[in-house]
Amino acid sequence: MSNYHEKELETMPRESLEKLQLKRLQTLVEYVYEKCDFYHKKMDEAGIKPSDIKSLGDLKKLPFTTKQDLRDNYPYGMFSAPTNEIVRIHASSGTTGKLTVAGYTQNDIDVWSTVMARSFAACDCSNDSIVNVAYGYGLFTGGLGAHYGSERLGALTIPASSGNSKRQLQMFKDFKVTTLCCTPSYALYLADEMKNEGYSLSDLSLKQGLFGAEPWSEEMRVQIEKKLGLKAYNIYGLSEIIGPGVSIECEYQNGSHIWEDHFLPEIIDPKTLEPMGYGHQGELVFTTISKTGMPLLRYRTRDLCSLIDEPCKCGRTHVRMTKVIGRSDDMLIIGGVNVFPSQIESALFSMKGIEPHYQIIVDRINNLDKLEIQVEIEDELFSDEVKNLQNLKSQLEKNVSSAISISVKIHFVSRGTIERSIGKAVRVVDKRRI
Repeated sequence: MSNYHEKELETMPRESLEKLQLKRLQTLVEYVYEKCDFYHKKMDEAGIKPSDIKSLGDLKKLPFTTKQDLRDNYPYGMFSAPTNEIVRIHASSGTTGKLTVAGYTQNDIDVWSTVMARSFAACDCSNDSIVNVAYGYGLFTGGLGAHYGSERLGALTIPASSGNSKRQLQMFKDFKVTTLCCTPSYALYLADEMKNEGYSLSDLSLKQGLFGAEPWSEEMRVQIEKKLGLKAYNIYGLSEIIGPGVSIECEYQNGSHIWEDHFLPEIIDPKTLEPMGYGHQGELVFTTISKTGMPLLRYRTRDLCSLIDEPCKCGRTHVRMTKVIGRSDDMLIIGGVNVFPSQIESALFSMKGIEPHYQIIVDRINNLDKLEIQVEIEDELFSDEVKNLQNLKSQLEKNVSSAISISVKIHFVSRGTIERSIGKAVRVVDKRRI
């Protein structure tokens, strides 16, 4: 049976939910038009007035917002509330050197705490849970987002932050931690450290993990669950929208429920920018319909996924999003072929003996793109006959090449060779840009 934090809101009939969405959307559009010069100007240029929003279908009339808009209006130009009403700032780093800033009023912190508490409950957490928050604290939203949600749920919360892995494992054992929050990459790193430090699954009390902040495959989920002895849930969010807690998987793990009473989702064609229906893969767009500090209209996340509107067995009525397969702006184009790292990961982890650590290296030699993948394999395989190792390598190259439609070279390396990360793993090295 599902746990809920706000059952009435999480399971409300679609008709009631859509009425609430429209009311909040209309209030939001009027609010940003009056309070934010950026949106006032954008809407005037588009010939849109707040009174033009009469139905949810009118959402498509509103202008898009992009990360570049946030950079161009750094630091406070996107705020709809004055700084004396802003109680928190988070920010993410960008390639330009300027931070992408997000401002929060107390209302926004309350919304964030609530959706994170819902997210923990959806993963079968309760006030009996002992939550180890191993996301980074600070300007990154992961640590404090999980922290506030865990406390709102009433769980015992350990603000461990990332790093110092030996101490993390000691706390897992001594404090009988039930719930781990971190990136999937760091979860695998902790699994490696468990082995190195001599811990076994019987030493731990882990039941579930909320993993996010980077794309990860189903095969990677299997590895994490096996190595840490827990149920691994995908949590989604981004600092521009609120942070982690925009959506979460429930016990059935068939897509992540978007908390639609706070975040209004769309899928658009990233090329034509036209809205797409349920089940169609495209770019995810959000409108924040309950925020007051820095609410955003139709923010283009660049994340590629689709929306699922079929009823979920958990009873929640909020639509689900499929796992993000990549980003429209992070997609690799190799020899004219579109390639996402998640495709490669799925092909790699489908074979036995492959450790869940790899790095994709793209280079251009004699004007031709070349793709090489360094993959860690289990120590025992290195003691196999050369013929067996070569057969495994050939099969792996065949699997990956088939998945992405281009040839690839695989290089096996021993356990621990590829640099570990306590945050987001560096999966791709594109030497063509260096």
